[in-house]
Amino acid sequence: MKNRFFPLVLVFFLSLSACGVKKKEPQLINIRGVVFGTYYSISYFSEGGDVYQHEIDSLFNVFNESLSYYVPHSIISRINNNETDVVDDFFKVVYLRSVEIYEASGGAFDPTVSPLVNAWGFGFTQRREMNRQKIDSLRQLTGLGRTRLEGNRIVKEDPRIQFDFNAIAKGYAADVIGDLLATKGITTYLVEIGGDLTARGLKPDGSKWRIGLEKPARNFDDPQDWDYYVELHDMAVATSGNYRRYYEEGGQRFSHTIDPFTGYPVTHNLLSVSVFARDGMTSDAYATAFMVMGFEKAKAFVEASDNMEAFFIFSTGLEEYGTYATPGLMLLRREDL
Repeated sequence: MKNRFFPLVLVFFLSLSACGVKKKEPQLINIRGVVFGTYYSISYFSEGGDVYQHEIDSLFNVFNESLSYYVPHSIISRINNNETDVVDDFFKVVYLRSVEIYEASGGAFDPTVSPLVNAWGFGFTQRREMNRQKIDSLRQLTGLGRTRLEGNRIVKEDPRIQFDFNAIAKGYAADVIGDLLATKGITTYLVEIGGDLTARGLKPDGSKWRIGLEKPARNFDDPQDWDYYVELHDMAVATSGNYRRYYEEGGQRFSHTIDPFTGYPVTHNLLSVSVFARDGMTSDAYATAFMVMGFEKAKAFVEASDNMEAFFIFSTGLEEYGTYATPGLMLLRREDL
């Protein structure tokens, strides 16, 4: 997935220093690069100081060849163009998890909504002049429930249906890179791809990984700022929001989050949500699903779940906002650092 700016890098690092770690071993390794049209940052502790940049970039390339919507010869592109119906393991894993979350969220998470995303100007095509008739027409091309997997083959009820796993693939990629590090004997690492993170293990001094949660920005290019942070241990987190990716027209702001039920950008007061789960696929996909649901529905959903926590930021008035953390999330204040 390249030549694509993934939306909303809303989570950033607070402390990646090896506080209390001896200078020799284990060593803190930091690797940074560009992938999927955004930046990645990987930090881990290695007994021998091994740097796995080449292996990581090679795995990213294989991932691209499978799931990149923007690589013409990728498996997902060929499936979307009806040039093949055969999937690989990466596609199969993402598809099956997407179906689970699609069904659990009542369709709020739908990786086939890209025709509407593109038409509203948030994909890779120019924004169209939208009306109810066009929206209803495009909605006929969506619906993950209208597809199924038979062995290694994808079946689409309508050949015009297309897949776009951008809302789950970054989280999955963080999981995959973490699995690669684990095969190298690395037990403490933090993988971040465009704001989606997977953390495992404790640092040598016994401390957890720390990340900050960004405050809403008034404009898309405002600098990042934060009031709260969390400590991660064997956890993944993904953030989705509407205040850095939008456009304004006729005095109205249009969010990049498209409601698959209406075909229009969402209009509720939820500004952003950070979802904490065991794996990156889950946190990534549900962050998008919750932005579709809105605050009240998403809050009820996550509080009924026993494997997720969430931090919500919602509008309470003109340039004013409130926050809510689910009971199981230990939210720490910046002023207490």
